Amino acid sequence: MRTRRDFIKISSLGLGAAALTGGVVNWVFGASVPKDISSKSQSSAYGKKVSTYCEVCFWKCAGWAYVTPNNQIQKIIGNADDPQCNGRLCPRGTGGVGMFSDPDRLKTPLMRVTKDGVQTYREASWDEALNFIAAKMKAIAAKDGPESMALFNHGSSGKYFTHLLNAFGSNNVAAPSFAQCRGPRDTGFDLTFGESVSSPEVTDIRDTRCLVLIGSHIGENMHNGQVQEMSEAIDKGAVIITVDPRLSTAASKSKYWLPIKPSTDLALLLAWIHVLIYDDLYNKAYVAKYAEGFDELKEHVKNYTPEWAYGITTLKPELIRHTAREMANAAPSVIIHPGRHTTWYGDDVQRSRAIAILNALLGAWGNRGGIFFKEGIKIPEFPHPEYPKPAWSWQNTLNGRYPFAKEAVTNTIVEASIPAEGKEHLIKGWIVSGTNLVVSIPLKDQLMKAMQSLELLVVVDTMPMEITGYADVVLPECTYLERYDDLRATAHREPTIALRMPAVEPMYETKPAWWISKQIGERLGLGAFYNYKDFKDVLEWQLKQVGSSLEEMERIGLKKYARKTAVYIDPGSDFKFKTLSGKIQLNSKELQAAGFDSMPKYTPHPEPQQGFYRLIYGRAPMHTFSRTANNRNLVALMPENCVWVNPQVAELWGLEKDQYVWLKNQDGVISNFSVKVRITERIRWDSVYIVHGFGHHHKPLTYAFGRGVNDTELITRVATDPIMGGTGMRGNFVTFLKNEPKKEAKS
Repeated sequence: MRTRRDFIKISSLGLGAAALTGGVVNWVFGASVPKDISSKSQSSAYGKKVSTYCEVCFWKCAGWAYVTPNNQIQKIIGNADDPQCNGRLCPRGTGGVGMFSDPDRLKTPLMRVTKDGVQTYREASWDEALNFIAAKMKAIAAKDGPESMALFNHGSSGKYFTHLLNAFGSNNVAAPSFAQCRGPRDTGFDLTFGESVSSPEVTDIRDTRCLVLIGSHIGENMHNGQVQEMSEAIDKGAVIITVDPRLSTAASKSKYWLPIKPSTDLALLLAWIHVLIYDDLYNKAYVAKYAEGFDELKEHVKNYTPEWAYGITTLKPELIRHTAREMANAAPSVIIHPGRHTTWYGDDVQRSRAIAILNALLGAWGNRGGIFFKEGIKIPEFPHPEYPKPAWSWQNTLNGRYPFAKEAVTNTIVEASIPAEGKEHLIKGWIVSGTNLVVSIPLKDQLMKAMQSLELLVVVDTMPMEITGYADVVLPECTYLERYDDLRATAHREPTIALRMPAVEPMYETKPAWWISKQIGERLGLGAFYNYKDFKDVLEWQLKQVGSSLEEMERIGLKKYARKTAVYIDPGSDFKFKTLSGKIQLNSKELQAAGFDSMPKYTPHPEPQQGFYRLIYGRAPMHTFSRTANNRNLVALMPENCVWVNPQVAELWGLEKDQYVWLKNQDGVISNFSVKVRITERIRWDSVYIVHGFGHHHKPLTYAFGRGVNDTELITRVATDPIMGGTGMRGNFVTFLKNEPKKEAKS
């Protein structure tokens, strides 16, 4: 069926001739470039080394890129002075050069055209593409207001396009990481302690005596600093308790593995709270001094006994009591880890609230070995005019829902892009930067309908991901190894700043996001917001404000600053939390006033029908979501995902080791591709598990196409958290198809 915006396969039409201008692509080591980048980069036995920080995940470890005399990126190593990596990078970080050397990279701007009745892409100059975008944005603003432009972003590039939209007059900026990942956690902790646990999380794992992981897969999600600290804690004898339906990497290193029935985590958390209170194990002095609502909480959990939880979680009461005592024995040097991807079942803020309450009862917040206080360097904004005030914003797309959403909710921006009678606030154009929406957010029918309704869809990326096939204009961004970027100034244990500078010049016709934003902005008449010629001007000005210089940072890569505040609560001090009352909120009056339960309650969730199994998805240490699935360095380590199946289930279905099957979900959706079976005792019989980020159906992704299955396409039921709008995606179930379903893969 003909649509307004057909999916277009980015083929050699858009990747051919331009490739010849960028040099020869080499396996692993990168690519030739025409000239040297910086005379200020340092030399070593391996050639010059250039300061960078990683873009493969949000941890952003500082490092050094080594460049050979003929300007090839040879390797990337960690910066030994960086407290976030201690000089050691994970497989993703060391394999990051594969992003640069990927032969499938986007190489030149592409524009959608219709040729002989068929939609396709043609190569375009930067001037033509940017002029087209600016003209369309002006037309949208003239007709519907600048607020009708929205941005979806992830990673470093997002800041530049956020600046562009804010200058244009829109703050409709959404990151899938909020509603699809960390939002419930941030909201739950904010409602309890008055602030979230940040990114990277401010968990004092290296000094903890007890670490509780409930749905947090340290070692597989490869949050580098936490993996190193967990290893150090184990060496010191810390007790590790892992709650997971499968024996994850973390569980295999734990003293206790609690193979919980999926969807019942909140019942366990409430039972732990009950034990701490009714067995008189909680930190009485801490709770009395810093918390309020204890009496209400005590009454609330009166009947949430381990015996009650046993019938729900399948975990024996003595195990629940024993692990609660392990936490109490270690307190206050104990962490119930807040997790990262916390959008599960639709009651996720309340589950995160229960985790926060447990930390409070144990006195973890503000104590060594628990949760420390972050401190960072405030990098001043480069001077620019005040942003215009939008006539409406992303809050209006909530339509009275999700009162505790402190960031834009991805799916409400998508909703607002679908015209409907009486709908007052409509989105008419998107810029999508660094996020592959097609495989990162659920509710695909809604997403497709929204994209068909848009008047402008611009995609900025380094790779021809699935989302690029729906764009009107595709803009090729250079990789993080080819550009200057904002200073990394993450608040953590020590205030630090880190510099990212180009190791080599951008290949092909690719450009950095700051340049793309500036060029569009100037064409929109917003030149006053871009009062610099080169981003080095911005960095030089900012560094001067914090007592450094670009010359110094190019030489040292990372700079530490002395802390000015305490890492922990001073014993006996009258510390004030950032809640309205200054106390930890065990009983949330804010939630109560908004019509929600003031304390977490357990609610049963849907169960699979006979012959179906709960779909659990997760991470692998060598891949970051879907963004590394085409990186040859990392594909060599893990070329495809597999489906974990319990031996009892395998016997029931007659499945064999390494057999390929298709997965069908409860709504009849069948995976585009087949997936290899892994038969293992490490997964409960009522669940199956696959690693997220595989099963790409876009053929220009040479090394990712057709490898494994994409869990997102099987997620057709979403439980939305009413408190902040998070999309719970773990209420989907799958069964096995042993024979080819004759379903033609989209390409």
